[in-house]
Amino acid sequence: MRLTWTLHGDGRSVAPDAIVRPGERLSWPLTVGLGAQHVVAMFGATFLVPLLTGFPPTATLFFSGVGTILFLLLTANRLPSYLGSSFAFIAPITAASTSGGPGAALFGVLATGLLLAAVGAVVLVTGTGWIESLMPPVVTGAIVALIGLNLAGAATTNVEMAPLTAFVTLAVVLLVAVGLRGFAARLSILIGVAVGYVVAAVTGVVDLAPVGDAAWVGLPDFTAPSFAWSVLPAFLPVVLVLVAENVGHVRTVAHLTGDESVNRLTGRALLADGLATTLAGAGGGSGTTTYGENIGVMAATRVYSTAAYWVAGLTALLLSLSPKFGALVNTIPAGVLGGVTVALYGLIGVIGVKIWIDNRVDFSRPVNQLTAAVALVIGIGDLTLGFGLGGEDVVVTGIALGTIAALVVFHLMTAVERARGTGPAGRP
Repeated sequence: MRLTWTLHGDGRSVAPDAIVRPGERLSWPLTVGLGAQHVVAMFGATFLVPLLTGFPPTATLFFSGVGTILFLLLTANRLPSYLGSSFAFIAPITAASTSGGPGAALFGVLATGLLLAAVGAVVLVTGTGWIESLMPPVVTGAIVALIGLNLAGAATTNVEMAPLTAFVTLAVVLLVAVGLRGFAARLSILIGVAVGYVVAAVTGVVDLAPVGDAAWVGLPDFTAPSFAWSVLPAFLPVVLVLVAENVGHVRTVAHLTGDESVNRLTGRALLADGLATTLAGAGGGSGTTTYGENIGVMAATRVYSTAAYWVAGLTALLLSLSPKFGALVNTIPAGVLGGVTVALYGLIGVIGVKIWIDNRVDFSRPVNQLTAAVALVIGIGDLTLGFGLGGEDVVVTGIALGTIAALVVFHLMTAVERARGTGPAGRP
């Protein structure tokens, strides 16, 4: 692996029909600027997860930076990506924290990371064919959709705490998304939070006293996990989402760069994200995933240089070493969070639908209809079942049960179709 890059052209510009490839870079001043753009792009979503789950923002940012650097190393500096907080962890972390405290939630994050790393190791040996068979688009879309829509109640609860602030925040998010162009439109969440924060401050809701008391420089708030096997059922479905996100990220980069050899890095990407999530769980950070926001930045700039991601990862590490910065983030009030999460949680649900559309899932087939229908109702309704295991009370929530339902319903009905000769290949 080389940590050097070839200068693209004169280092100052990119021709309209050209791209800057992962192994290339622009001049260092421009590369630093591009790295800063990646930090801004990931910021809103990465910090929203610890705000919603109660995790320390500085620890999340620290492990986000560490995870990004680890990802670049393990993918041989060939796969540009930023590892930010995954929204798939919000519901299980919230549930685990309520029942067993932050330590139990971190154990769930750590276990998820280990399992994802194991999947990556298997993919390195076997390839991705079995993943596509286990999780066809109808299953993947259903799982992603139910994770977002399962969180709808949490979003509306925050809105009810400060309706005016929430509606202003949401309105700004919507208007920026359609009123601005290019990269600025991609920052709609961040701009919405900023405007909502100002409104909350004017109305006297924001308390800045903790910011004044915090030090400028200091270590993040690291926290150790505590063993709690009962939380694992809530976290295991997250592995499937992270697999889908990583596979999709690799394929997108391969397509945008015109380099199909990038797809051979899928196993490394899964392994790297798994290890990054494991480290986060071991020290108090949120689980990570490859970020679509940063793919948007690359598509807009046509710069796919991994050098910019090294800058972004190192910048995240530096910011995480300021307790004052973390305290400021923690002052964002519930109304602001409610406004942005109404949009964000809904968008997660819509991404699931988009997976169906992009892959042309045939919903005239009963197997596809019922796979989605059963999984969504269980997930959105948050069906919860409990049982005893090894002296612990294990609670399986709607996300876990919905995920299980999607897998079981699809594969069981497909097996029956094949046995009767009425599947797509055998249908008259």
